[in-house]
Amino acid sequence: MNVPLSATLAANEELQRRRHAGERVLHLAFGEAGLPVHPALSERLSAASGHNGYGQVAGVPVLREAAAGYWERRGLRTDPDLVVCGPGSKSLLYGLLLAIGGDVVLPKPSWVSYAAQAELVGVRPIMLPAPPGEGGAPDPDLVAEAVLTARAEGRTVGSMLITLPDNPSGTLVRPGTVKRLVQTARDLDLVIISDEIYRDLVHDNLAGYLSPADLAPERTVITTGLSKNLALGGWRIGVARLPDEAHELRALLLAIASEIWSCPAVPVQQAAAYAFTEPEELRDRVVASRKLHGAVARAVHARFIRAGAAVSPPQGGFYLYPDLGHLRSRLGIRTGAELAALLLDQYGVGVLPGEVFGDDPAAIRVRVATSLLYGDTSERRLTALAAADPLSLPWIAGALDHLTEALSDLAAPRSVTNLRRRRSLVPDPVTG
Repeated sequence: MNVPLSATLAANEELQRRRHAGERVLHLAFGEAGLPVHPALSERLSAASGHNGYGQVAGVPVLREAAAGYWERRGLRTDPDLVVCGPGSKSLLYGLLLAIGGDVVLPKPSWVSYAAQAELVGVRPIMLPAPPGEGGAPDPDLVAEAVLTARAEGRTVGSMLITLPDNPSGTLVRPGTVKRLVQTARDLDLVIISDEIYRDLVHDNLAGYLSPADLAPERTVITTGLSKNLALGGWRIGVARLPDEAHELRALLLAIASEIWSCPAVPVQQAAAYAFTEPEELRDRVVASRKLHGAVARAVHARFIRAGAAVSPPQGGFYLYPDLGHLRSRLGIRTGAELAALLLDQYGVGVLPGEVFGDDPAAIRVRVATSLLYGDTSERRLTALAAADPLSLPWIAGALDHLTEALSDLAAPRSVTNLRRRRSLVPDPVTG
């Protein structure tokens, strides 16, 4: 088994090391929500700190009931007994792959941990391209043939995983595509795992959101958490909504959970229960976050477009997936990894190459995360969150100027040496 350290976590550690060493770094490689904890959640975590017992493996009842209410408000009737909590949706996804069994159909590209977790579980991912202009789901026209071919080879295929909205592309699967995937899953008897961690951060008002659970609740598992909409990644709390009547799957998932994580931290569960009831103060925070993420992602998108990149407009979350293949010959690069290395070493811009998301290594594509541009202190991040025009704030404007400078010089490689000299002299716009 050859599973390296998660590429996103490794990139974050390397960029933090460079920043601490005094380098001017533009951190576009890590999908952290980049905002402070809401005071109401901090207060509830502190108040619950005396809860030091293990608690139920499935999660404390008050959290499961709150999560059920969260989905009910989105039109999905949910039995709290079919909600399972875990230390982050990432852990739940791993447990689900184990519990469902068999190989899994994944979109290509897709979040780095999906394929890695499949390898850890001992199954093989079937990675299929997403439809043009859509990310986060395999092309429905390709799924049936791929699954039937795999089964003809003696493989068991048990599930298909989609992400709404997508990481790495920041786009949203169209409702028509979801409908076709649901029908294919029924025809092939596949469980659909729908990772909806970014659902509350859809900032494109024209993008239609359709969960496969709206159409096929009997075969759809939804996972979500609070790491993106409320920026609680370090709290490690996630919830899964299991299919109707999926009591056998629940029992197996709980057995796995009992041997891996026992239960999520109970104080965090208590605070999360409050979050999932969606009181007005937290609804307002999510709305403000969605607005900020969208504004900065669109600004970064515009700069890549001006540089000649092929990149879909962002629809949700805080990601972009530009293709800079038009610069291949000019720069003398052969892979997305070489482009990422060039951006970091010569321009101080950290991104991730597409190949870590399962993309073709020869494609000159990178994943860009925009959510760490809001400032390096809680005060600056809160200012960005409240700003009518966050792009005008000096630290965000400085970061965007850094990117503009890098992309402009990238298209004219003769000035790389000059840029390196300027980068050593100009202070970091985030840290000052």
